[in-house]
Amino acid sequence: MTDWFHLDDELDAWAQAGRVATFWWRDDDARAPSPALERLLSLAGEAAAPLALAVIPAEVEDTLGAFLAAATPVSILQHGYAHQNHAGPKQKKIELGPHRPFETVIAEIAVGWQRLDSLSASCGLRDRLLAVMVPPWNRIAPQLVPMLPEIRFTGLSTFGPRGRAEAVRGLHQVNTHIDVIDWAGTRGFVGTHTALDQAVSHLARRRTTQGDAAEPTGLLTHHLAHDEATWDFVAAFLDRIAKHDAAQMVSAHRAFGMTAP
Repeated sequence: MTDWFHLDDELDAWAQAGRVATFWWRDDDARAPSPALERLLSLAGEAAAPLALAVIPAEVEDTLGAFLAAATPVSILQHGYAHQNHAGPKQKKIELGPHRPFETVIAEIAVGWQRLDSLSASCGLRDRLLAVMVPPWNRIAPQLVPMLPEIRFTGLSTFGPRGRAEAVRGLHQVNTHIDVIDWAGTRGFVGTHTALDQAVSHLARRRTTQGDAAEPTGLLTHHLAHDEATWDFVAAFLDRIAKHDAAQMVSAHRAFGMTAP
């Protein structure tokens, strides 16, 4: 079973190779200020860890903008449109899928971007809003991907090792690889061994060039779904990364090759 010393050993291997393992952090389903979001931002501040919030445009409340403006700086990404499932009852959940005309889906995405752009501008956060699409449930119809650059998106983020750095021309893809929630089971913490196995496996593939060495290892959280065990793990993981010379948390701006504010 993968444990903390396995993570240390893997990072030591990066150090011995004269390399630094990069990480980034994405949290999904932000809508409004809440005690859980406040705790998330507090944790990010204490750990000095750059955080990217994937915000649901159709459900975002005006109060979120002012809340984020007064908090630890975060990057803002677009999380689909309404986080609404359009698949059949026996199919995997998906919002950005083939179940509706693609023109309808793209139009919704564009409206969502306008909503986030307006909200961020009103609170002085426009430089924090990145043109990155985070599909709900990390799923998007392949036919929709080439359409994203046509409506100004320059980034895409799902889950699992990316196939290539550019999903299509002009669309940089940076995924997440460590999911701390056991969605198929308890819907609580997935467990230390499982979470660390995801981390170490992705790091090892990067280091040995079996995977994309340039893709930062992504931590995926969902602040509204965290139990205490999840909060404890995330804090411990961030602390472990911060204390190792061969590990570095990077911002979403850097991960996607965008100019940082």
